[in-house]
Amino acid sequence: MKSLISEFKEFVNNGNLVDLAIAVLLASAFAPVVAALVDGVFMNLIAAIFGQPDFSAIRLRIRGEGPDATYLEFGQVLTTIVQFLAVALVAFLVVKAYNSTKRSKDDEDEPTEVELLTEIRDALKARS
Repeated sequence: MKSLISEFKEFVNNGNLVDLAIAVLLASAFAPVVAALVDGVFMNLIAAIFGQPDFSAIRLRIRGEGPDATYLEFGQVLTTIVQFLAVALVAFLVVKAYNSTKRSKDDEDEPTEVELLTEIRDALKARS
């Protein structure tokens, strides 16, 4: 029983779990920003192009007349797909921007190939 408790403590104190928890918190805080971009910018661009901010008017009546009619709501599905693609695009652009800043910092710290070869040569000379 004691090993189970110690394993649990090790699991909870593992850095990956803490990193994951922070990522979930940041993602939940970032979600309204993405939603505002999608709803306020992308869907309004769609409204400017197609005349409506969504495609909910696209539907096919399959049975009945008037208020009792039954429809296939293709427009809602299309709107949801467009919103998903917009969210994916925003996420992609954010990650791409983040990675470009991260790469530039890493590139400055890495030694060049010539510097590495010089270090290896000097180390080999020192051993002989």
